[in-house]
Amino acid sequence: FAKVVWAFGLFCLLSSATYVFNDIVDIRSDRLHPFKKKRPIASGEIPIELAIFLFIFLAGLSLWLGLSTSTFFLGVMGAYFVMNIMYSLWFKKVPILDVFIIAAGFVLRVYAGSFVINVHMDVWFLLTVVSASLFLAVGKRRSEMTLLTGAGIEAKQLRSTLVHYTPELLGAYTSMFANTTWLTYALFSFLHPPFTAEGKVLKLFSLLPRTLLVDKWLMATVPVVIFGVMRYMQLIYEKNEGESPHKVIMSDKPLIATVMLWGVMVVVILYFI
Repeated sequence: FAKVVWAFGLFCLLSSATYVFNDIVDIRSDRLHPFKKKRPIASGEIPIELAIFLFIFLAGLSLWLGLSTSTFFLGVMGAYFVMNIMYSLWFKKVPILDVFIIAAGFVLRVYAGSFVINVHMDVWFLLTVVSASLFLAVGKRRSEMTLLTGAGIEAKQLRSTLVHYTPELLGAYTSMFANTTWLTYALFSFLHPPFTAEGKVLKLFSLLPRTLLVDKWLMATVPVVIFGVMRYMQLIYEKNEGESPHKVIMSDKPLIATVMLWGVMVVVILYFI
């Protein structure tokens, strides 16, 4: 457990460094953005010199402390760092590739965790992460386009790739990745080997008829995931939210309840059934 917490802390430091670097690069465009202009660097609350120092300090500290971990974990950290620097400087200016790089960041995080706990990465779980990441990234682009259009701001002034996207295209991408998100998760739960943990309630199942018995209880979480995807799409299309996925997830009560319910169900399935 201590190794997981340590690795999580290192990635938080490294992610913070890349976010600071991105805000430094985007300082001019952020000052024109309705919301991003309030960020510490764009608003001038944090001087550019201090921001550069924070980037160097956080990046150097996280990578130096990463030397105490495994070679593979440090390699993932290095790949994540280089990829995000390249994203801030170039990749985010290339249509389609920009959302793929965002998704790749989540995939690298998952691989970093798997190296720490030394487990094999299930291919369907990996595809779920990829699909969900692309779903959030495309939803972010769509909400950003809607926000800028509503504010009367030309998209190319703030993000050049938005010129190459249309609302219809982003809508199609959103629907596509929403479907692949829950489908790949369903396949992961269906095809995952049955859990063999000896749960306290396992004995009670012997009293049930065979019709009600199942070895793969993770399937019970699929409807919860589908509801979460549908709710997030509702927020994107109806309320034009989604530009900041973490804010949407942390502020919408139905989504918070969905995440909590999913978490409780997974814990019960893993440790009590």
